[in-house]
Amino acid sequence: MTTQTETTHTEKGRHNDPKPPWFKAPFPGGDRYQHIKNLLREERLHTVCEEAHCPNIGECFNSGTATFMILGDTCTRACGYCAVTSGKPGALDLLEPVRLAQTVETLGLDYAVITSVNRDDVPDGGAEIFARCIRSIHHLRPNCRVEVLIPDFQGRIEPLRTVIEAGPAVLNHNTETVPRLYPTARFKGDYERTLELLSRVKEIDPAMPTKTGIMVGLGETIEEVEQVLRDLRAHQVDLVTIGQYLRPSPKHLPVARYVDPAEFVHLKQFGEDLGFAHIESGPLVRSSYHAGEQESAARAGL
Repeated sequence: MTTQTETTHTEKGRHNDPKPPWFKAPFPGGDRYQHIKNLLREERLHTVCEEAHCPNIGECFNSGTATFMILGDTCTRACGYCAVTSGKPGALDLLEPVRLAQTVETLGLDYAVITSVNRDDVPDGGAEIFARCIRSIHHLRPNCRVEVLIPDFQGRIEPLRTVIEAGPAVLNHNTETVPRLYPTARFKGDYERTLELLSRVKEIDPAMPTKTGIMVGLGETIEEVEQVLRDLRAHQVDLVTIGQYLRPSPKHLPVARYVDPAEFVHLKQFGEDLGFAHIESGPLVRSSYHAGEQESAARAGL
């Protein structure tokens, strides 16, 4: 990833191009996988594992873990890389926290991850529902640690405070890509706002582990990714995930290139040298991959 790969957005069918030999995930299946899928349908719950076409869905479901997506399945933003449906969302489901907590209890989870679509149509961005989900899970299953992967709440601090005061184990907000690519990949986001949100977490609760995720393969250079890692560490971020971008459909941004595994190893070492508590870096890595292990590493280092 020493130079930017030139790629035009007029390429057709790139999302169906053969993947390199190192980029393989087992086809999802198994009794536990199907059990979790059925339970999610019964409780009318969504997972980002399904909505975002995560390649690790089989591994995670069969290990009894899932990343729950709250606040509906329609996002008010339309990021160029994201498979989640965008448009006008429906009303908030005030009973969602109860159903989510009951599902976590039924599955016997010791670690749960909660994320959401962006809800810029709601005054608090959905922060109160996040908080109710955390408290409901803790009520039914007190020993379950809850990680949240939150939107940016348009830079407002009070929604962030609402979520933090509910007591999540980890506060995650994804950086996604390098600042140069924000206008095309994340045009409603803001790189500096992301850094500020992550930094504010420590102002509100200095003991709260913070986490973020980065995609590669969108056209960034290795130097740009290294600078993002420096910026994140300067803002006291503890945990990082780095994974390969995959194109969900022809209408999404194309893959500039498939990053070699050796470059993921380099980025992991580079980040560790900067002082992050833990980095997951690899082609199949996603935001909540091995989340429990990362949280344990962060707690050990704080």
